[in-house]
Amino acid sequence: MRDWLKAQYGFAPRGIGGQLASIVGSHHGVTPDDSALSLVGSRPDLAGDGDWATTREAVLARATERCGGAAVFARFATTRLSVASQVLLTGIVILADWIASNQELFPLLVAPSPDAPIIRPDDAVTAQRVERGWRQLQLPARWRAVALDSDLDAEFQFRFDRAGARARPVQAAAVAVARAQRTPGLVIVEAPMGSGKTEAGLLAAEELAARSGASGVFVALPTQATTDAMFGRVLAWLDRLPREGAVTLNLVHGKAHLNDEFRGLVPEWKAAGIGQDDDPSCQAAIAHSWLRGRKKSALASFVVGTIDQVLFCGLKSRHLMLRHLAMAGKVVIIDEVHAYDVYMSQYLDRVLQWLGAYGVPVVLLSATLPDRRRAELLRAYDPETPVTDEHPGYPLISSSGCVAPMILALQEEANPVTVDRLPDDADTLVAYLRTHLADGGCAAVVRNTVTRVQETANRLIEEFGSDAVTVTHSRFLACERASLDRSLLTRFGPDGSRRPRLHIVVASQVIEQSLDVDFDLMISDLAPVDLVLQRLGRLHRHQRTRPGPVRVARCALVGVEDWSADPVTTPSAARRIYGEHQLLRAAALLRDRDTIGLPHDIAPLVQTAYGAGRLGPDSWQPTMATAAATAERLAVERTAKAGDYLVGPPGKAGSLGPVSKW
Repeated sequence: MRDWLKAQYGFAPRGIGGQLASIVGSHHGVTPDDSALSLVGSRPDLAGDGDWATTREAVLARATERCGGAAVFARFATTRLSVASQVLLTGIVILADWIASNQELFPLLVAPSPDAPIIRPDDAVTAQRVERGWRQLQLPARWRAVALDSDLDAEFQFRFDRAGARARPVQAAAVAVARAQRTPGLVIVEAPMGSGKTEAGLLAAEELAARSGASGVFVALPTQATTDAMFGRVLAWLDRLPREGAVTLNLVHGKAHLNDEFRGLVPEWKAAGIGQDDDPSCQAAIAHSWLRGRKKSALASFVVGTIDQVLFCGLKSRHLMLRHLAMAGKVVIIDEVHAYDVYMSQYLDRVLQWLGAYGVPVVLLSATLPDRRRAELLRAYDPETPVTDEHPGYPLISSSGCVAPMILALQEEANPVTVDRLPDDADTLVAYLRTHLADGGCAAVVRNTVTRVQETANRLIEEFGSDAVTVTHSRFLACERASLDRSLLTRFGPDGSRRPRLHIVVASQVIEQSLDVDFDLMISDLAPVDLVLQRLGRLHRHQRTRPGPVRVARCALVGVEDWSADPVTTPSAARRIYGEHQLLRAAALLRDRDTIGLPHDIAPLVQTAYGAGRLGPDSWQPTMATAAATAERLAVERTAKAGDYLVGPPGKAGSLGPVSKW
């Protein structure tokens, strides 16, 4: 094609001719590199010569004539495509190729008999085939967002089926910032656990979609469990979203087929005939079967998926252009942004660079972020965004561009959590639970490793009986995990009608993210401060009457061999997961605290823990300095390792080069 464009239109092989050829040549998901093209140049027989070459030129000429391409090519003569444009165009070509190659949609034209002449479809026949195939594909029309009404309380009540409720401050502020965006941008919402960040993200997404023309939303979460829990909420929101007809919705992670709500949306895909009336407008959402599968599922208009589905956009891989195409027309919401480590953050930052280049609106949700990390995220999306090293306040909504950070007044009264520190042994744990659950109540014991979950659960079952203990961790089969999550939400969720009188949940970190559950008492292994706070967000989360001994929120910190040690020592497994540096800083911050005030203490604790200031007594400093140096070295190594597989940046607007160079 490169040579044909040069011969027919004078396109430079290293200019627009090479770019268009790269787009077409990448339709199998991988772009031929210079060495492959050079080989074909020296060995034309590899590409097919003679009749093959003549046929190729005839096909190109026919396609150009059929589509009115000559006039378009005339305009292309002075055009240079950015790499971002080439990537998206390649994704469109791949998608068109897959649709056109589908034998159910476009069956082979079979001659009525072996002696019959070859069928040569004219333009009318071709048009009929295209119309019939597109009709049979049955893709719903694109979603067109409608800006939110000025009466946000009324919109909130209807969208989330909460009669008489009012939009909370974080939700109103998120919408206000979205409305203030002059161009599609990044919005970061930092607010306490349980303050309504999910609803804030969805409302902001509606406004951003209406302003940018985005035709869908991708909601990303850190785990399959949290993704499954979010799917039902997004489905309910979609049911009340302004729309014309149905929209496509997918649940995207490795075990999505085990989700009952998603399975209920997936029909058997059958090609409808021209005369068949199959109007899906009575449905809010459909899981279109043609859009299933690892490479196509994210192309649905609305997607709820694990964060890896977004991070894959930064990974060198086959058909990467399709992943970019899937994100390019949506608003992207990423929840629990604080949960991603150094390695994952490299991919997130690179993906934000590409989303910024495409003009994709992005909403990031977090309980709170270290100031440095917030600045990194804003700069990744838009390098021109002004950022400051000073902490602007909390709760906070930041955005790219020139919109100043919006600091919200904390509306909730301080909810003090009494902090105890216990020896790390089973007898002490049992005694603590018996004391505080004497009149009943529901407790959560959160461990840093599955092994500790299992050991703790075995002892507590001996003491309290199997009916009073639930165990949940990441090693359960996906179907069991899904059932456990539903059971936890039923018993410990907002409704409370099936809340047991006395129960203990022993869990790994799966319980600290996005599950809307509420406990009367908590025992937690020491973890980095932001994760401890995230766990505390499941303590006294909902308004309800509680037994006397647990009427005051209380959390016991364990997972330290001796709290009076100089310095403290944590189990080796915890150090492997979180690193000794952040565990020591968390211990230094929390060892002398009797209470943690939620939400007021969230930001000060996180900023201090992740800041550069010295923590802990003098006697701890040698160990802490060694741990800090180790953490820095590991961060450098992980950053370098991520770079081995990281796709290149989009470059500045107007940058040139074929897709193979990205």
